[in-house]
Formats: sequence, structure tokens, C-alpha cells
Amino acid sequence: MRNGGIRLIICAALAALATGFATPAHAQQGNQQLSRRLVQQDAPAVAARAAYLFDATTGTVRLSKQATRRLPVASLTKVMTAYVVLREAKPDDVVTINSGDVRHATTNGATAANLRAGERLTVRDLLYGAMLPSGADATHALARVYGPGDSRFVAKMNATARSLGLTRTRYGNPDGLPKPSPGYSTAQDQAKLAEVALRDPVLLAIASTARHAVAASKVHLAHVWTNSNKLLGASAGAVGLKTGYTQAAGYCLSFAADRDGHRIVGVLLGDSSATRRFQTAARLLNWAGEQTAGGGSEDV
Repeated sequence: MRNGGIRLIICAALAALATGFATPAHAQQGNQQLSRRLVQQDAPAVAARAAYLFDATTGTVRLSKQATRRLPVASLTKVMTAYVVLREAKPDDVVTINSGDVRHATTNGATAANLRAGERLTVRDLLYGAMLPSGADATHALARVYGPGDSRFVAKMNATARSLGLTRTRYGNPDGLPKPSPGYSTAQDQAKLAEVALRDPVLLAIASTARHAVAASKVHLAHVWTNSNKLLGASAGAVGLKTGYTQAAGYCLSFAADRDGHRIVGVLLGDSSATRRFQTAARLLNWAGEQTAGGGSEDV
């Protein structure tokens, strides 16, 4: 009994010591949050309403600002449009442009690929026309054929968003124009989509092309499209992805670059400056590259 009592006393004392030295769960959580805030304080300033930056190779989140806030994303919508089209069609399939496709861009005051009714172009070329100059005419033609029609195509977009786990995203049309409904998404969801979309070799090739020329033929005119993404050729390793602007959405940018074996993906939503979004993205990519080279792995 005496030895048993001593053992009980020792066990109780050890338990008390363990309890005294253990860090409470709420304190551990607070330390983690402080660490994340300190890491994020080292990041470049972001003026956009929302931002998200992560290392797609490791899954490490580098920066998050209002990243789950639902916002209009303007022509970033076309990333999902292109992704869905490539699930529905072959790149060498041919689509005939009609007057409705042309009229859709002109009546909505949207940017266009300057297509003409009666032209016959491949899906691949129409995707260049949709992604580089952000042609609403090219987007309309693709949705018309592979929905078929806007409503069915938008349903496919939303079904795909759900399958990819984009839980705060809902598309209202294939091009992100204000009418009939622009839909909404988040910086985080759009970054997830960008990472998945860039796994497609056709879409990667399109998004990373600064200029695409289509020679005239018997079935279509000559076209030259310049990519509106000014990071290409200016920021090391840039591979895309898409610009966007409406008055409601502000200036948006989905971007990615390959640095030292890592693919860094980011999204900026709602910047008030067309130029600043590219400058911010370039600084974020450089900063994230330095974090990767330094072996940092903190989530923020």
C-alpha cells in the first residue's frame, strides 16, 4: 500500500508538471496566426480588393487578402469557358461564325477578336481569339456550339465549378459581361481554377502566347491577336493567364509563372488601376520566388 501510494503521488506530480508546461490549444492557435501575419507583412503591398497567391507545386499559400469574398471577375470568366470547351471539343474542330456572334460583341461594347459572319475557324484559333484579345465574339461562338447555347453552356460551367470544388463561384454567362448576369467568384476559387486549367497543354500553350497570327485562307480572313497579359515576356517564367475588366469588377488578373521548378499562381480582383495589377503581380511573383528559394513554407 505504501509503495502504491508513492507511485500515485509521483504520477499525480508528473501530470501536474505536464499540464503546467503544456501550451493551451488557444495559445498555439494564436502563435500560428501571429506567424502567418508576420510572414504576410513581408509581402508586397496589394491595392486590389482581393488577392490570392500560392505555390501550386507544394500547395503552400503565400498570400491571402479577402480571398473568399464573392466578387465579379469580368473576363477571368473566359478561363472556365476555355476549360469547358476543351472538355467538349477537339482543338481542330471547325466552328462557323454567324451574325449573332459578331453582334453580341458590338451591342455589348465588348472587346472582340474582329470575326466576321461566315468565317470558319478551328476551336483552337477561336480559343486564341477568346483568351488573347478577350474576344466576346469568339466566346459567344464557342458557347453557342458547345452548349449548345448560352444557358446550357453556363450550366456546364457551373457543374464544372462544383466538380472542381469552387464552392463560392457561380457563372452567369460565358464571358463575364455585366448582362444578363456577371456571376461571381473569389480570388481563391479563381486561383484554384487557374492551376487546374494550366495543366491542359492546349490551354497552357494559348495562355503563354504573346501574339497569335492566323493566315488568310479560303474559309476565313487573316487575324492577328495580341495577348492583353503584359506579364508575358516581362516577368520571368510567366505562363499566363487572363486579364479582365468591367466597371463593377475593376481590373482583374489571373497569373502564373514557373520559378525554380515551382509554379506560382495568383489572382488579383478589383484593382482600380490597369497598370498596377501587372506591377503588383510581378512583385508578388518575385517575392514568392524568393520565399521558395529560401525554403520558406509558411502558410499565410
